Amino acid sequence: MTHLVSDLMTPDPFAISAQNTLHDAHNLMKEKNVRHIPVINEHGGLVGMLTQKIMIAQVMNIMANYSASALERKEKQTKVVDIMATDFTSISPEQPLHEVAKFFVENRHGCMPVVDKDNNLVGILTSSDFVRLAAALLS
Repeated sequence: MTHLVSDLMTPDPFAISAQNTLHDAHNLMKEKNVRHIPVINEHGGLVGMLTQKIMIAQVMNIMANYSASALERKEKQTKVVDIMATDFTSISPEQPLHEVAKFFVENRHGCMPVVDKDNNLVGILTSSDFVRLAAALLS
C-alpha cells in the first residue's frame, strides 16, 4: 500500500496574507506555536513561505539598525511580501510519502506546503509530522 502526502499532512494550515505585516506573522507564530507559515494571495493561492529563520533574521536586523523600542513599530511597517521566501518547493496531496521523505532528507527542509492543481494551499507537511509517524511506528 502506497502512503500519500494527504495521509500525513496537516490539512487547512494556518496561513497569512502577503499584505499582512511582520508583526502579524510574529503574533501568529507565537499564538499557534508554529515555525512555518504559508503566505497566500487574496484568492488562496500559495505565493511564499515565512519561516522562523526569516523572522529571526528580520528581528535581529531591526534590533541592530534601530533599537529594541523600535521593534514593534518596525514590525508593523514591514510587509510579509517583502520578506517571504519565494524559492520553495511545494508538493501535491497525491504524491507518495516515500518520495517526499527522501526529498526532506536530501534537502534538509523543515516543511513543505501542499497545494492542489490550481496552486491553492490545502495542507502542510513538516519534519515533525515524520517524527510523529516514526514514533507511532516504533510504539
